[in-house]
Amino acid sequence: MKIENQIQKISSFKHLELLAKQVVEGFISGMHKSPFHGFSAEFAEHKIYNPGESTKHIDWKLFAKTDRLYTKRYEEETNMRCHLIIDNSSSMHYPVLKSNQGFYESKIGFSVLASAVLMNLLKKQRDAVGLSVYSNEYEYYAPEKGSERHHRMLLDKLELVLENPKQSKNTDTVAYLHQIAEKIHRRSMVVLFTDMFQSANEEEIFKALQHLKHNKHKVIVFHVYDEKSELKLEYDGVPRKFIDVETGETVNLYTEQTKEIYEKEVNSFFKKIENNCMQYKIQYVPVAVGENFEKIMTTYLVEKQRFG
Repeated sequence: MKIENQIQKISSFKHLELLAKQVVEGFISGMHKSPFHGFSAEFAEHKIYNPGESTKHIDWKLFAKTDRLYTKRYEEETNMRCHLIIDNSSSMHYPVLKSNQGFYESKIGFSVLASAVLMNLLKKQRDAVGLSVYSNEYEYYAPEKGSERHHRMLLDKLELVLENPKQSKNTDTVAYLHQIAEKIHRRSMVVLFTDMFQSANEEEIFKALQHLKHNKHKVIVFHVYDEKSELKLEYDGVPRKFIDVETGETVNLYTEQTKEIYEKEVNSFFKKIENNCMQYKIQYVPVAVGENFEKIMTTYLVEKQRFG
């Protein structure tokens, strides 16, 4: 389902939690058509029975309906820990939105809603979630927990990120990723939302990402970008002044003359990131603002199965 269709159905809701819940429910309702049929719409209360486990909590009524063995899951169970990281630097607050656009059409808005979607999915599966937000400072840290109060606190923080956009702020991504890595002690899935526009050299960035993998963590990088302007350089055929939102530097450019070279360089940049992530065994997922959230949720479910 396209994100436009998802959002159209819930356009009357403004609350982040309600938006996320609706997206997840739409995804779950279609799971029977996907490779994740085994999760079923009841996966919030059940988990698949693994041979060798105690048969004490098998739900035999559900077995009669589905011919599959599930065990009942209890509130206190936590199967996995997940730590979400959001790059809140100035470049993430691009593009500047028009009055008729939704908050999810900027990179930071898309990342915030995607994080809320993952939080809802994690909550349904009784998994613990933590959150880090950084920009020109390490803005926020919360360890992985699974309580309702904790989820509410994280959602409140995500909403504050949207309400307080960053302007002309550089960020030391390398330093903050190293700090975050030191804070995550128990084995977790670490999910980073960033546009990969960093001032540090690439080698230092990937050293920091590799640090996130210590203690056998699983790292997923969602590379968020605006396809029309950042990938394809689609503008009207007039000279324009481009301003670096973090440094304030400017360059005058006639896009039609540079578009072909630009696209080639950008595609090369994306490919290089992908290859480096592959080398470090980091899951790299480029995702354009405006895409549906199925890619994000599917990536989470696949990596959770592998995470074991």
